[in-house]
Amino acid sequence: MNSFKTWFERFLIYVELEKNRSPKTLENYQHYLSRFGEFFGEEKDLSQLQLVDIQQFRLKLNRLEDERTHRTLGIKTQNYHLIALRAFLKYVTKHDVSTLAPEKVELSKIPERTVEFLETEELVRIFQTVDRTRISGKRDYAILQMLYSTGLRVSELGNLNRESVDLKRREFMIRGKGRKQRIVFMTELAAEALEQYLNMRIDNFEPLFLSGGRGKKIDLDILQGEKKRLSVRSVQNIVSKYARRAGIIKTVSPHTLRHSFATTLLRNGADIRSVQEMLGHASITTTQIYTHITNSRLREVHEKFHK
Repeated sequence: MNSFKTWFERFLIYVELEKNRSPKTLENYQHYLSRFGEFFGEEKDLSQLQLVDIQQFRLKLNRLEDERTHRTLGIKTQNYHLIALRAFLKYVTKHDVSTLAPEKVELSKIPERTVEFLETEELVRIFQTVDRTRISGKRDYAILQMLYSTGLRVSELGNLNRESVDLKRREFMIRGKGRKQRIVFMTELAAEALEQYLNMRIDNFEPLFLSGGRGKKIDLDILQGEKKRLSVRSVQNIVSKYARRAGIIKTVSPHTLRHSFATTLLRNGADIRSVQEMLGHASITTTQIYTHITNSRLREVHEKFHK
């Protein structure tokens, strides 16, 4: 019997070993497909899966309430479940298991995405609100400058270690989504801010950014250092705190600074392929959310030169 449970376990092993996906990707597959297994029935044979089951599962997802936010799942999150299910069905059909064809699992249409970014004047206001006389202020200022000058994802920033960053060359390598490596560059301002923060540190911990104050000067202890590594949530709180202090009404997150990074590059004439590489996007389609920026720039060129 080709039960869902049997092939689900095999699929997770395949994703981890043969596809060499990251622990986070594996965790997501497990979460999304476990939810489908609960709906469909873990012991049911996959040959019983029909299109009506997919439709009913989509309906359940559309009405499902997130336990943390108490809101219904967004279209994008619903689609993540369906993408995982398609990958699973593709895997089992390759092993000659009789089941629903993966291409019959259709995704919901997502409304055209717009990005929120900060104007130069707003960025300056945020940077100016930071009190850099204290080490916590120097840390926060370095975080803000790093996010804006590199376009790093917040998780990528949080995973950085001191030895990873070359302050003289103002560059470093990171492993982003899908464990793909890319080179990241810093501005002089960001490198200087980071150096000033690190010069005030009297610890030997590995993480680039620590929670709390200076810490005690002790021998290198990786485990202790990891406990003090600044969390993603903490970085998010830091960014939103200074945005509020600067009087910016719109919601500002680390990703807003990433959008601002891409916007600045494109406005100054960078080509979209280079921006794609610097952002670490696997597909140019993802980077094309910024085309509204280049489109407005093209309009300015047209109005200036077509007379």
